[in-house]
Amino acid sequence: MKKKIIILICLLIFCTGILFYIINKSNTKNKKTDNLKEVKVAEVAHTIFYAPMYAAISKGYFIDENIKIDLTLTAGADKVSAAVLSGDVDIGFCGSEATIYVYNSGEKDYLVNFARLTKKDGSFLVSRKKYDNFKLEDLKGKTVIGGRKGGMPEMTFEWALKQSGIDPKKDLTIDTSVAFPAMEGAFIGGNADFVTLFEPNALDVEKQGLGYVVGYVGSWGGEVPYTAYNAKKSFLENNKDLINGFKNAINKGLNYVKETDSSIVAKNIYEYFPELSLNDLTAIIERYKENDAWADSTDITENDFNHLQEIMISAGELNKKAPYNKLIYQGK
Repeated sequence: MKKKIIILICLLIFCTGILFYIINKSNTKNKKTDNLKEVKVAEVAHTIFYAPMYAAISKGYFIDENIKIDLTLTAGADKVSAAVLSGDVDIGFCGSEATIYVYNSGEKDYLVNFARLTKKDGSFLVSRKKYDNFKLEDLKGKTVIGGRKGGMPEMTFEWALKQSGIDPKKDLTIDTSVAFPAMEGAFIGGNADFVTLFEPNALDVEKQGLGYVVGYVGSWGGEVPYTAYNAKKSFLENNKDLINGFKNAINKGLNYVKETDSSIVAKNIYEYFPELSLNDLTAIIERYKENDAWADSTDITENDFNHLQEIMISAGELNKKAPYNKLIYQGK
């Protein structure tokens, strides 16, 4: 009897300890998230090209900076800009070219880029037939689905062609009528010889045996603030601590993805891409790593910003350069 009482007491103490641990852990978690500042972010596309951002969210780097991210898919850089300017969201995440268009339109409370995530174009050139040693010259006389006119993917692709002595308007046909989400389907169901696709679409075409990745547009286009975070000038002026915390979280995400095995990164961001297998997700992350697509830090250099504008001028989409010191956040 005495032994049974001792056992019961031990069990009671053990259960009490477990209950205390659970309650304490719950309280700690609640305490950690009690004072978070909610920040609404409009992302231009949902793609593995943005893996460092999803890693920063899933790893809790934003929570470390007392920030809670409310992420909304807003397809199209023009629509992202409109959402930020209207105040529907706090921060836009899209190609930096959008902020230049806004500035040159005369908007007083214009958009300022404060952090970049990617430093190269994220699209791959996919061919309908296999090439053993593809060269850009092989595009002569061919038809390419190239993305929206005035968008960075299409402008970067045109710039790369010109650097190789190819006239985008005379030497080949670039179809700019297909919307970004429909490009894979248009290639599979159409007659185009090539298409520029982001991941996971490029891998999907390969897996179906309907095309072959023959090159990475980013390697031909050079380094630019390709995809960056922006906000209204007034928002940046009034939220410097928040912006610096946001940059810290993104920098941690960039470092994590670069320094961590791709299979582990894939597990940490899998919740954002449940439609993919872990093997495919790992392969795509590795492909972007191999092509050095992600920025080394959130800082945007003047050289890279000028190169972006040179690409836009070359494409006939920009007549006047915007000043670096106005469109790139200088705060610390």
